[in-house]
Amino acid sequence: MAKPMKEPPAYGVTSVDHALQLAVILQVEGPLTVSEAAIRLGVARSTAHRLLSTLVYRDFAVQSEDRTYRVGPVLEIAAQTQSNVAAIRAAALGPLRILVEALDETANVSIRTGRTIRFIAAVECSQALRVGSREGMVLPAHLTTGGLVMLAALTDDELSALYAATPATGSGERPDLARLRTELRAIRRSGVALNLERSERGVVAVGRGVTNASGDTVAAVSVSMPSVRHSPRRMKEVVAALTAAANSISAGL
Repeated sequence: MAKPMKEPPAYGVTSVDHALQLAVILQVEGPLTVSEAAIRLGVARSTAHRLLSTLVYRDFAVQSEDRTYRVGPVLEIAAQTQSNVAAIRAAALGPLRILVEALDETANVSIRTGRTIRFIAAVECSQALRVGSREGMVLPAHLTTGGLVMLAALTDDELSALYAATPATGSGERPDLARLRTELRAIRRSGVALNLERSERGVVAVGRGVTNASGDTVAAVSVSMPSVRHSPRRMKEVVAALTAAANSISAGL
């Protein structure tokens, strides 16, 4: 029996529908200008501009130097890693809960695409003063714990190529590569990345890599805590719990 054709919902909101149409166009067809977006949607240029600006704000789009709009980090990650995200997230949730029970600090799992990372799973701790969930957020890789862990899995040549040109995603912020290489060498030796308020004031995070069956680093697991609860004496406990979680997630893959 043939399935009936889909009907638009009676409660549909026009602006939401237009924004979703633009997101699909960017992902499937490629860059477009404000004028082109206005024509495609049959709306005024000012309306098209507001819609595209909202997509940029939410990381679904970026504006290039030529003023065209291109697919943003969220859609790029979805396109390139959709098949892997579900598997990594499923393997991670159980170990994340055990990690939070052991340390009573918030735990996250992130993946990298290009120069950005996206948090795909998070479990918050029960303490009143805690770091909130970062799930869904997209941030520059070199500013985050998980990002540093995953960048450390690259060779020096791969790192240079990664930051050689401005990517289409607009994540054009360039770190000091000499300094970054020094940090990444230390992370490779220890297997652990320590982020002392690098991405957010008052927050300290520690991370380890997650590998697949081939031994490739495909994600990172991290623990985030208020800086007032961080101390060098606690690192041994944190790293041990992180290592157990990373190994458990890797085994699940």
